[in-house]
Amino acid sequence: MFFTISDNGIGISEQDLNKIFNSFYRSDVSNHPEIKGTGLGLSIVKRLCDLLNFKIIVESKQNERTQFRLFFPIS
Repeated sequence: MFFTISDNGIGISEQDLNKIFNSFYRSDVSNHPEIKGTGLGLSIVKRLCDLLNFKIIVESKQNERTQFRLFFPIS
């Protein structure tokens, strides 16, 4: 079973995708100062997924969309 979250926002560049789960990492901050945050949200989500044995996958196309999928283990 899985759950999908997606948007049609600014997307995440391919070189940033492997960093977005790092604490305090914010992608493309200088080009989008209007987007507020600390860079902790996705690192917390990743840590919870690891603790709960969920798998998380992210796909993104810059300037088009971002999609996260959470896969839940079936007991």
